[in-house]
Parts: sequence; structure tokens; C-alpha cells
Amino acid sequence: MRYGSAVPFMDDNAPCHRTVAAEQLLESEDIERMDWPARSPDLNPIEHVWDFLSRRLAARTLPPVTIRELRLALQDEWATMPQQLIDTLILSMGRRCETCLAVRGDHIPY
Repeated sequence: MRYGSAVPFMDDNAPCHRTVAAEQLLESEDIERMDWPARSPDLNPIEHVWDFLSRRLAARTLPPVTIRELRLALQDEWATMPQQLIDTLILSMGRRCETCLAVRGDHIPY
């Protein structure tokens, strides 16, 4: 299965995304990487989704201890994620980009 498409891949330039193995995988699948400011992972809205899921998992009375339990717990929490959270993240992207440009790619408070 080929994953490449007209939509470029977005990552936050974290060292784990820049390993030789990661680069080789993207190249082998013909996936184009989006240009991304080196110090602005806060532009990536998925980080806020991961934070939401992490907090929900931490708040559980019985946290998952196996991979299967973790997968099921994440699926449960994903299903209960408020659509308003996603809508807010999408609507904030223009503002985030403008702020990033204003500080020339430096850290922004999101």
C-alpha cells in the first residue's frame, strides 16, 4: 500500500522524526515532508489531542497496564473527545500561523 499523496506530511522536526529510518520510510513511500519551523511544534494541532488523551488516561481510576488495555482505553477516550475541541483547534490554525510568522518561527504560546 502506498501512502504518498498530494498532501504533504507534517511533523514537528523532533529528533525521532529525523532518524535515518524515518527518512528512509518517507522516501520509500514517496511521502513529501512539509517545510516546518524548527522550534514550533506548537503549530501542530495533534499535540493538543495527544495532551487531551494523556490527561484522560491519567485521570482513570485504573490506568491501562497492557498494550491491549491501552489501545482500548485510547479508543474509548477518542470516542468521547468533544467535537468542539477539534473545531477549536481547526479554527485556531490561522491565528497560530500568523503568530508564528510574527515571531519569525520562534516559540508561540499555544
